[in-house]
Formats: sequence, structure tokens, C-alpha cells
Amino acid sequence: MPESPIRKLVPYSDAAKKKGRNVFHLNIGQPDIETPKEALDAIRKEDYNVLAYTHSQGVVEYREKLAKYFKEVAGIPDLTPDNFITTTGGSESLLFTLGSICDDGDQVIIPEPFYANYNGFTQSSGVEIVSIESKKKLV
Repeated sequence: MPESPIRKLVPYSDAAKKKGRNVFHLNIGQPDIETPKEALDAIRKEDYNVLAYTHSQGVVEYREKLAKYFKEVAGIPDLTPDNFITTTGGSESLLFTLGSICDDGDQVIIPEPFYANYNGFTQSSGVEIVSIESKKKLV
């Protein structure tokens, strides 16, 4: 798998920060809003002896709410929690998706510019990227 181009940039951003420059991390999907107080309070009030894994498909209560949402809002009537798998991040989800719907040698069309790690995800799944340049039409 190719090295992440994003990781190659880290030393440069670290050096810029040491010089007092402001660095905008557009590459890591880091939230740019404060975590809700209710979420932090819920974590703080727990007294964990063991931080156990959840169900391998994700928290069932969340998947139930997803099924209900898609039934009510999107009008998809026959969904159950078993139709959903939730993950801890987008990268994991992309890998699961590629592994589920693609065979070795398949091609995936991706508009450019694209997330640099798509290269590694597709390569590890035996999939080839067919990139299509995106252009903004000037009027």
C-alpha cells in the first residue's frame, strides 16, 4: 500500500507551528466545532472499569434510530438495524464498502481532486481508480 501523502506533510506543518504560523488542517477530518457539553458530561459521569467493545455492527440503539429515520424521512420502509453497520470513522467505512461491493480488478470512478488516501484504500482492496478531472465552468 502506498504511504499516505498526508503523513508526508506532517513534518512541514509541525515546523510551521514551531515558527508560530497558523496551520489549517484540512486533511484529517478533525471537527471544527466544540464537542457538545452533553456528550462530554456523559463521558465524565461514567465510571468505567473496562472500556468494552460494542457490537461489531455498531451500537444497536443507534442503528435502530437510523432505521427509523430512513423510514420516516426518506420513505424507505423495510429497513431494520441489521441493514446498518456503523464505524468509528470514514476511512474504516470506505474500506468496508470497497471490500463489500468490489472484486479484484474492478474500477472505481472518482472525481479529482480526491482524498489522497483513496489510493491506498483502493490498492489494498485490489481496485483501480479511474479519476475524472473536476472543473468549475466559468460563466
